[in-house]
Amino acid sequence: MLDAFSALSRGTRLVYTRGLRRYVFVPIAVNLLVYAAMLRYVLANFGLWLDGWMAMVPGWLAWLSWLIWPLFVISLVLIVFFTFTLVTHLIAAPFYGFLAAKVEVVATGRPPLDDRGLARTAVDALGRELVKLAYILPRMALLFVISWIPLLNLVAPLLWLAFSAWIMAITYLDYPMDNNKVSFADMRRRLAARWWPTLSYGGWVTLITWIPLANLFLLPGAVAAAVLMWERHYRGQCDLSPH
Repeated sequence: MLDAFSALSRGTRLVYTRGLRRYVFVPIAVNLLVYAAMLRYVLANFGLWLDGWMAMVPGWLAWLSWLIWPLFVISLVLIVFFTFTLVTHLIAAPFYGFLAAKVEVVATGRPPLDDRGLARTAVDALGRELVKLAYILPRMALLFVISWIPLLNLVAPLLWLAFSAWIMAITYLDYPMDNNKVSFADMRRRLAARWWPTLSYGGWVTLITWIPLANLFLLPGAVAAAVLMWERHYRGQCDLSPH
């Protein structure tokens, strides 16, 4: 039984072996540039965002400021994390999809079902990322609103953490599924049907993304781990689309 942590460990070792490591350098460079630009922007504006947020706390809740303030900080950090994640994956998606295809050949001995050429795969990968954004952004916006509502915002950090695990699972497990012609809707149904492997994998990937700088070198391993998880937990599922 392949668990998420073992898959991530094996996947990280795999992508830095001869024959695969050349495919990880471009996404690492892309993520590094985006990371530096967004970190500079966040550091310059974080204090202003936090002050504005705290100014919206009604006076009758002032006595709870000792609790509200750290919850606001956590929620704000999570929002920044999501923004950074969405931007980097949108840019790196073509490279990650190509990496996932190469890992599948090395790990399983057979190519994915996808028979598109490199250029078509890259273009379609960007389109698939837009589909993901259309799914993620409305739910992210709802959580953002909840984060501003007094009392409800007390549970916002927990909701963001659960949402993070689900979205990280969708983001990375979609690479091998897209390569094997699994639709986005069917992919979500497969992940929901195997909810524990899905959320445990997404939770570990979320933790990885929080390791400054090191995450740039670990995320390609998450792509390889997604291929291993696909092979063990999801490939054998039939098409769960309604007929």
